[in-house]
Amino acid sequence: VQLLNDRNLKELKELLAEQNPADISNIFEEVPRTDVILLFRLLPKELAADTFAHLDSDEQELIIKGFSDKEIEAIMEDLFIDDAVDLIEEMPASVVKKILKNTDRETRNTINDILKYPKDCAGSIMTTEYVNFRPQQTVEEAFSIIRKTGVDKDRKLLGTVSVKDLLLNDYSCKISDIMDSNIIAVNTLDDKEDVVKKFSKYDLLAIPVVDNEDRLIGIITVDDAMDVMEDETEEDFAIMAAMTPTEDSYFKTSVFSHAKHRILWLLFLMLSATLTGTIITKYENAFTAIPILVSFIPMLMDTGGNCGSQSSTLVIRGLALEEIKFKDIFKVMFKEFRIALVVGVALAIVNGIRIYIMYRNQFTFSTVLLSFTIGVTLMLIVILSELIGCILPMVAQKLKLDPAIMASPLITTIVDTFSVFVFFKVAMLLLPM
Repeated sequence: VQLLNDRNLKELKELLAEQNPADISNIFEEVPRTDVILLFRLLPKELAADTFAHLDSDEQELIIKGFSDKEIEAIMEDLFIDDAVDLIEEMPASVVKKILKNTDRETRNTINDILKYPKDCAGSIMTTEYVNFRPQQTVEEAFSIIRKTGVDKDRKLLGTVSVKDLLLNDYSCKISDIMDSNIIAVNTLDDKEDVVKKFSKYDLLAIPVVDNEDRLIGIITVDDAMDVMEDETEEDFAIMAAMTPTEDSYFKTSVFSHAKHRILWLLFLMLSATLTGTIITKYENAFTAIPILVSFIPMLMDTGGNCGSQSSTLVIRGLALEEIKFKDIFKVMFKEFRIALVVGVALAIVNGIRIYIMYRNQFTFSTVLLSFTIGVTLMLIVILSELIGCILPMVAQKLKLDPAIMASPLITTIVDTFSVFVFFKVAMLLLPM
């Protein structure tokens, strides 16, 4: 950045030529917008397209608008199809028009074909840039047309072969003899999350994409799978924090947009919490008779909310990793019930000791009874919270909803209501009112 500010362009150009495209893209984030085009023009041709694919959409738009038709054509020639599709999806119509105008007919047709697939399916993230060879070809022939999969003349996927297999086998060996016919592939309409799970499960670097007739359409590479994983993780974090997911970064999202993405959930949770207030109002005679009861409400609500959040977080993670399925619901409930018993007893004992220490100067039978009441309430709330926390995410998934919806804020709001209700019910039964 300092070299750019000093306009030491010769030294900067030499330095950029030795850098990785991902590292170069980080430099663009630090330079003024007025210098973005200048910096990009300093990149060697072989680095320009790779760096362009790593840039933020705002920087890409700035470059496209500032470049001549010839310069845009040079970028598009070296840009991978999947990166070109991502670019077009994020650009305004005027910029898309300029991009397509400087793209050859074949590339335009391929881009349009990929754009036809739904946004959340495998077809939308695949690339059609690959070289194919036939099973009858030899290893020697394959090295000139190398790729990861073998297809027959009807583009029927027959198997996969690694570069390692090609290197370790004799040149005269046929592809059909060394390829793995135990095919791991995805359909063009498979969900992107399912594709990512296959990458993780089978340790793949690329996966073939086929249509409904098992004809090879393209491949998905591990870098695109990582992008999907990052997007899904960001979306889950937003949902778990009771916010509407946003595609822009924190600083590039306006204050109004941030507020808009948060306010709907907050309104829902605020209005839901009024039920808790209604219950407290209903039992106001109880804490009028024994005022000290009020002081325990925050502790009981917080404990219940925390227990429910812990349970839901673990279950949401288990569902995401496919360690837990809906058929395991009773198994999960039984396990959480046993965990809740252990936790509940421990919390009840510690709370009893706390009450004794705080009120030891006025320790009477009533204090013992109060301690017992709080202990029983704690155990019931912990059990109820753990069960609610594990059940709701599993039910959400069964209803084809994102289990992350049932995360901390919503669980806490639900559990708060039940905690107050249980507390006053137990208090009415055990304490003299």
